[in-house]
Amino acid sequence: MKLVSWNVNGLRSCVNKGTFYEYFDHIQADIFCVQETKLQEGQINLELEGEYRQYWNYALKKGYSGTSVFSKASALSVRYGLEDETEPEGRIITLEFDSFYLVNVYTPNAKRDLSRLAYRLEWEDRFRNFVLQLDSHKPVIICGDLNVAHQEIDLKNFKGNRGNSGFTEEEREKMTLLLNSGFTDSFRYLYPDRTDAYSWWSNMPKVRDRNVGWRIDYFLVSSRLRPFIVDARIDSHVFGSDHCPVVLELEESLNPG
Repeated sequence: MKLVSWNVNGLRSCVNKGTFYEYFDHIQADIFCVQETKLQEGQINLELEGEYRQYWNYALKKGYSGTSVFSKASALSVRYGLEDETEPEGRIITLEFDSFYLVNVYTPNAKRDLSRLAYRLEWEDRFRNFVLQLDSHKPVIICGDLNVAHQEIDLKNFKGNRGNSGFTEEEREKMTLLLNSGFTDSFRYLYPDRTDAYSWWSNMPKVRDRNVGWRIDYFLVSSRLRPFIVDARIDSHVFGSDHCPVVLELEESLNPG
């Protein structure tokens, strides 16, 4: 079973560049998750090759945030938001399948001046409680832009970015707490020492060419799913966004339905 997660930083823009359809058709994912769609209902007619069910969570604010999931299997249930059924920034979609829950999430950014750090940390606590509740029923697969480089190995210039948004001690500690609560970072599980593996690059000139990046896009799984992990990778050769797709492959026995 193949799952993909990609922050496209504007789905219409990514589609117009030709990159989205090219990659989508090539990768042949069973489940394809998208963050930062940046659109409202009716603003795109996405014609996907194959039989895919489409699930969308739109932000109330136009041109902002938003998530979507495209799945070959129909979900048993769908949930938008955490405690509430509605979530104004469109940051999360949870799909229930036969053998697992899938949580597609675009975690709030603390902002450059850290003005949203307090909100971000509160979100982290709510999110952890939410996925732990799900995990008490069946295993959970979490994917998306989690807006944090967890370890020093997860960004090129860790010394210069210490304390900056996405690499504050507080954000990193929340990720550690989530993992210690029973979840596994699938990429680091397979490749604990791999360096220069990034999923996001600044738009500054030549930054991506020199691979001065951050790994902030993840597939986390309930730790009891470790034996089912076949591969986890970062498709850094794929352009069309300031992020690249990340991929998780699991044993077919976990097929969603």
